Amino acid sequence: MKKALLALLVLLAVQQAWAQTAQTETLFSKKTSSTKIGAYGVPAANLTSIGGNFAVMTGGYGGVLINKKWMFGAGAYSLANNITSSYAPSATTGYKQYLNFWYTGLAVEYTHNTDKLIHWTAGALVGGGAVSRRNRATFDLNDDDRHYHSYDRSGLFVAEPFANIELNVTSYLRLDLGATYRFVQGSNTPNISNGDLSMASFHFGIKAGKF
Repeated sequence: MKKALLALLVLLAVQQAWAQTAQTETLFSKKTSSTKIGAYGVPAANLTSIGGNFAVMTGGYGGVLINKKWMFGAGAYSLANNITSSYAPSATTGYKQYLNFWYTGLAVEYTHNTDKLIHWTAGALVGGGAVSRRNRATFDLNDDDRHYHSYDRSGLFVAEPFANIELNVTSYLRLDLGATYRFVQGSNTPNISNGDLSMASFHFGIKAGKF
């Protein structure tokens, strides 16, 4: 009985040691890793729709990685392309209107089988942001036109769960492809509803860091 128990303990110790030094599969190399604490950042773009218009949200997220599985950090996204609207009764006469939209918050991500060449991740970003309109396509701090302003601003609550398929390119670089759903509440901006801002997205990201 004692010998069987001793053998079981040795087997568990060997298995744990192997798990802690498992090789990370990548496209270009294999690396033995025993990292307990790491960190990474993910510049990303989400292709989505806002009020029926094609939209590109750029930004990303990142944070501290614990035990090669759980990341705790923060993220932020903002609307990168110009979306015109004919919405606002408060619009300045004679100017086109463009949408402003951004959000930021805390982020968490779980990575399954991180050492495999291809694996999956899932997580969420939860926080707040704002939506408003402006009467210029771009911001110009040197422009003294008094009609250049934003208006009808609303503070927002935003929750965005996501799931990705991830490819290990090198030991410090990964590619993410996936989907998100952006849930928005709080818009009081005339004719820009929560439903206009809440939408699924196609996600593309480049993840770099110590895994």
